[in-house]
Amino acid sequence: MTRQFNEISTYLETWYRSERGAYLRRQLQAEIDRRLETAFGYHILQVGPVQCGPLFGECRIRHRVLSAAQPGEGIGLICDSTELPLESDSVDVIIAHHSLEFTEHPHQVLRELQRVLTPQGQLLLTGWNPHSLHGIATRLRRMRRRSAWRGHRPVSSSRLTDWLNLLGFEVEDSSYLYSLPPLGSGRLRRMMERCDQWCAQHSLPIGGFYLLRAVKQVPAHNRPKPVRRRAEKLIGLAVAGSSPQPSPAPTVRPVGSAARNNGDTVLH
Repeated sequence: MTRQFNEISTYLETWYRSERGAYLRRQLQAEIDRRLETAFGYHILQVGPVQCGPLFGECRIRHRVLSAAQPGEGIGLICDSTELPLESDSVDVIIAHHSLEFTEHPHQVLRELQRVLTPQGQLLLTGWNPHSLHGIATRLRRMRRRSAWRGHRPVSSSRLTDWLNLLGFEVEDSSYLYSLPPLGSGRLRRMMERCDQWCAQHSLPIGGFYLLRAVKQVPAHNRPKPVRRRAEKLIGLAVAGSSPQPSPAPTVRPVGSAARNNGDTVLH
């Protein structure tokens, strides 16, 4: 990532620790938990430049990997999202948190996510909605000469849907959150939170933040493993289990004198 992207990610990490950021994170976690209730498999991966903590929630998948471009608390895989060091068709669920709007190559990031995801695997994508009040405020910030937001490249949910369709995904559903930020206190605060929750329940596309779920429909890659140098070795997410035992070889026994005379044998 460039220096601008580092500044934006640092700002967002600080923002997620604020009152408004914590409010959005609770909304996002509730939506992710609802979608992961039926998730199954062996491996779940979270990628993104914003280190605001894992979003796995109460998912039943126990092998959880948190990936980022820089080391941090709980980070188990340090890599760039454009080159994931994982085997193809090896991850059952991927949570991509702000993964496309803080990179110069969003198409390559999306292709990598598609590559490592298993067939019928779930992809959860989050990002800021440019067609919202929050998106308008972000564009105004970008007008400042030295603003770190000048490098921000938001991707709308409609454009993201087109990209996913080209890669063989089927978009299952989407949610829009953070239509009204929590402001004030007391009765005004409660009223704004109820209005925001009503907008989120009806998935009105005016929310400043979106969550999109897609399922990979293309078949698995059936190809030999490429010859790579040791430094480029991909990480295989193998599942522990007993190896199959070889079956005994069949015995050959001649049957009767006719079989001996004719040279015929019978397998048992």
